[in-house]
Amino acid sequence: MAERIFDIPALKRRMTRVGVWSATLGAEPAAFEQEAAAEIESLGYGTLWIGEAPSSKEALTHSAILLQGTRRLTVATGIANIWARDAIAAANGANTLAEAFDGRFLFGLGVSHAPLVQPRGHDYRNPLEAMRNYLDAMDATEFAGPLPEQPPRMLAALRTRMLELSAERTEGAHTYFVTPLHTSRARDILGDKPVLAPEQALVLETDPGRAREIARRYMAFYLSLPNYLNNLRELGWDEEDLAAGGSDAVVDAIVVWGDEETVAARVREHYAAGADHVCVQPLADDSRQVLEHLRRLAPVLIEG
Repeated sequence: MAERIFDIPALKRRMTRVGVWSATLGAEPAAFEQEAAAEIESLGYGTLWIGEAPSSKEALTHSAILLQGTRRLTVATGIANIWARDAIAAANGANTLAEAFDGRFLFGLGVSHAPLVQPRGHDYRNPLEAMRNYLDAMDATEFAGPLPEQPPRMLAALRTRMLELSAERTEGAHTYFVTPLHTSRARDILGDKPVLAPEQALVLETDPGRAREIARRYMAFYLSLPNYLNNLRELGWDEEDLAAGGSDAVVDAIVVWGDEETVAARVREHYAAGADHVCVQPLADDSRQVLEHLRRLAPVLIEG
């Protein structure tokens, strides 16, 4: 099995302290995506994270579209589903992107969720073992092309054992649908060296009713998935908090809402709790509104 040697401090510098998590760009034409990614880069955000779902663009080819439209931006899969391609295809695809785009590709991998992968015919009974075996197979893959620098890997991780695997086998962990308290606990489990990159959903809206309505629409899907529910229970939320779209308290803990400075204060909470990089996800009607919110946030989120 090939030994992975990676300069994690250099990776943290390349990612920068703040990035963007996008759930909307994948629905746009490739040309629009490239223009949007170039603007995100010009605003100073260091990393653009994209997801993968059964109905979405395929994660590696989607990454290539975004990398082709930018010059410095790191593009990260958050996450590429291990059930969507075998480990050899994943390793070769990541290596191809790493060489073609000067090491700007970050390969985030995850086990997804039982309701999403079981209809594809996969056995979800032991996702931790599945991930460990997948990493073994990736490491055993021989790549014939040029590869000046290995692509960094991170795992989507919420609870102790997957976080431990992240620290043991990859450059760090990408956490999603989490709070600063979770960030603190994740840092304790990971230790000091690995990258910790939480996602932070946000609503640029100061009216509480309107903001929470937008947040609950976003949260409804995630509150139906056992992995996220179990993580929230472990953080101390009870069944009353998690029912009926979530209590105001759990909504406010997961999705920060308010003005630009309120959002920036939540991001700083993640840094204080141990995050190296926070990827912000504006909740908005479409990609154009997301870009407008990112323009408004850049002066308070990005260090000069």
